[in-house]
Amino acid sequence: MGSVDTVGSIFVVFFIVTFVVSWSYETLSILTGFPFGHYVYTDQLGPKLWLVPLLIMPAYFSMGYIAWTLGHVLLDRFDDRLTGAEVVLVPALASFVMVMWDLCIDPASSTISGAWIWRDGGGYFGVPLVNFLGWYLCVFTIYLVFALYLRRSADWTRAENLGDRSTWVLPAVMYAAVMLPRLMEPLAGGDSVEVTSHDGHVWWTGDIHTASALVALFTMLFVTVLALVRVSRSPALH
Repeated sequence: MGSVDTVGSIFVVFFIVTFVVSWSYETLSILTGFPFGHYVYTDQLGPKLWLVPLLIMPAYFSMGYIAWTLGHVLLDRFDDRLTGAEVVLVPALASFVMVMWDLCIDPASSTISGAWIWRDGGGYFGVPLVNFLGWYLCVFTIYLVFALYLRRSADWTRAENLGDRSTWVLPAVMYAAVMLPRLMEPLAGGDSVEVTSHDGHVWWTGDIHTASALVALFTMLFVTVLALVRVSRSPALH
């Protein structure tokens, strides 16, 4: 990754892997219920590639790369090459970071906004448990494929800017920025109204927003703070 061209090629590979894997899992689940459960997308997210809105794959890519970087930080791996168990450990940690985000957004996006509909509902404000297990499987697959590619790629050489703290602080700041809307919803003070999931269960929008804010505080904010502490204390960075 010592040149702009190489950096660009790495991002292209990550985008391709993310696009193909996420679209495949999403389509499979819509058709069969595996791995996320039975759901369908409405037309709120715009044009689709068959059954999946085109916006979904870039969302996996953008948040996925932030979580991937934070996975490195949580392991104190401020380098561009994974060795040994790190080929699995970084994907495993990054997948948890990614699923934390979904825990915060899925109930509001589905049960309240109706961007997608769970046909059988679910216990987490209309979202089934299997959705989050499927999310973990999906993003872990993306990260593992990418990690194996990087380990085998002859082009993956050390970048000069990886020793800069700002390189590792920025993803944590971006992760926190994504979290902020979840915290603001309960503070907005809007009226709480009833919403009904597809299985006929009635929920209150105020409860959903409050729960999402609590989850964000004690998952996404925790990761953000931990990442910033690790970056600030790392002797490998300047």
